[in-house]
This record gives sequence, structure tokens and C-alpha cells, in this order.
Amino acid sequence: MNQSILSAADFMPTDGSRDVAEDLQRLIDENPNRTLYLPDGLYRIGKPVCTPADPKKSVSLELANYAVVQASEDWDSDEAMIRLGGEEPFNSITINGSNYSLSGGVIDGGGRAKAVSIDSGRETAIRNVSVKHAKVGIHIKHGANSGSSDADISSVNIVGTGGTDSIGVLVEGYDNTFTNMRIANVFIGVDLRSAGNSLRNLHTLYTSDNTDYENSCGFRDLCGNNWMNFCYSDQFGSGFRFGDNVRDILTDCFAFWYSDRGGPQTLIRCDGRFGSLVKNPKVGFKTKTNRNTVLSVTEGGGRGVIENLCLNHGDESWFSDEVWREYFEGRVL
Repeated sequence: MNQSILSAADFMPTDGSRDVAEDLQRLIDENPNRTLYLPDGLYRIGKPVCTPADPKKSVSLELANYAVVQASEDWDSDEAMIRLGGEEPFNSITINGSNYSLSGGVIDGGGRAKAVSIDSGRETAIRNVSVKHAKVGIHIKHGANSGSSDADISSVNIVGTGGTDSIGVLVEGYDNTFTNMRIANVFIGVDLRSAGNSLRNLHTLYTSDNTDYENSCGFRDLCGNNWMNFCYSDQFGSGFRFGDNVRDILTDCFAFWYSDRGGPQTLIRCDGRFGSLVKNPKVGFKTKTNRNTVLSVTEGGGRGVIENLCLNHGDESWFSDEVWREYFEGRVL
């Protein structure tokens, strides 16, 4: 094996026989600018493992397809299992050194832990990772890079815990890209609390019970100035939920419901005024029951626009700029 790549199997057991958090941390700290490879196996950890953000010390974690990092039964931390940039915080693009990353394998929260966080650093990449049974799948913290984290998240599948506190992706740092992701068994699929984010081909799927169903949502944005393309919300109480006068751009996004689920179902729900541009949305309701709506607002005066809506309701189908108004709930726009 290339000397720049170290195999964890040479330094710790890979059969889950004991907690290897300290082994992993030691391997990271003692081998700056290396790739740490985890072969197939089970790696139980009882506390968070941190990688450095300093580009002179950056470490990439590469997991084999069946390498599983799992939170141990005595897990007792509110931090994520893998904290990228969790030590040696840094904020510079002028110093030579590699960007750090996490790729491959399975991060299993065991129903009790958050999976992965980006705490600091620049242009962190998370690719081809499977997250299972996590309270929060990926958390990009505010101030990861003076507020702008510039992370690149792609081809990640996330399965939450099914609880009302389960979130697929929580975004507090600015200016990130998310592509080709599947997120299921969470209460909120993507929770945006920052601007400058680009989301493309994200599929959020509600597979939980009906607890507080009306407040579940595929995509929630409390900040605005984000872009979504071909983002798909499936079965949540609301497909897209915005804060007051949030100004996003959504193109070719859609939401479907295959059952009534016992509560109102809404394509776009606004906690205040509607201020976004929504082009070519598609919505499919199972029936006309439960006060299904295309747009719901709690305050009038918004200047948002919905263009070229395709609406399916049972066996009926329309394509129109005006038909959504029949399914509008709230005050006058």
C-alpha cells in the first residue's frame, strides 16, 4: 500500500470487539497529510473522533464499502461521531495543503448519536457515504469558515431515527453544494439556516409515524437566498416550508403523497409572507381531503411567484399558472 495511505487494520481491531475511538484519534493526530483507510469491518466508538482543519495537518478518511463506524451503546455526547475539522481550526486558502474529506462506508448512529459534522476548515468533501440511524445525518456548523463553509456533499444516503428530533441535513454554515442525496425516516429532511446553498437532486422521504405530522417537512429554509433544482419531497406534511418572506429560487421541484396520512398536506408552507420564485413545480395529492394545499401563508403581502404548476389530484391533472389559487390557504397575497 502507498506510504501516504495507512490502513486502520494495522493499528486496531476491525471486528467490533472493543471501542477504537482513541486508536482512531491517535492515528489521525500522529499522521498529518495522510489518508486513513478503514477496510471492511466494524469500528465501534464511544466518543467523537476529530480531524484537523489545518491544511498542513489535514487527514482524509476513506472507508471501504462495508466498513461500519458505529456509536457504542454507552454513547453520551451531543457532538457528532465524526467531526471533520473538529480540531486545529483554520481559515485560509493561501497555505499549501490538501482539502480533507470523508468518503465511503457506513456511519451508524445506533439511534442515539449524530453522524457527521463539519466544524471548521474550507471546502470539506463528503462523498459516497451511507448514514444510518442518526439523530442528525450531516451538520454543517455556523462559522465553519468565518461563517462560509464551502462544503461539497454528494451521493450521500441518510436514514434517521424516525423521531421528531431527527434531521437529515442541518446547515448553519454558508455557501455549500449538495447533490444526489437520498434522505429518509426523518422529521425534517433538509434544514437550511444559512444562505448561498445550492441543492440539486435531493430526495427526502417521510417514513416515520404520524406524530406531529403537520409540522414535518422535506425542506425547511429559515434564511433565504438558496437555490433548489429537482428537489423532491415525498409524503411529508409540507414539501417545502419557508420562514417569513424567505426569497429562494426553486426550479423543477416536486412533492407527492401516496396516502392521506391523517393530516393536511401542503406543497409550500410559509410562516409569514411568501417571497420565493417557484418555477415548474409539480405536486401530486392522493385525494381532495385533509385540506390539501399548494400554498399556505400566515401573512399577506408577499411577492412570491409560482409559474407553470403541474397539479395531479387523484385521477385529475392540470398544467396552469392559475390553478393553484383554488388550493391556496391563507391571507390575500
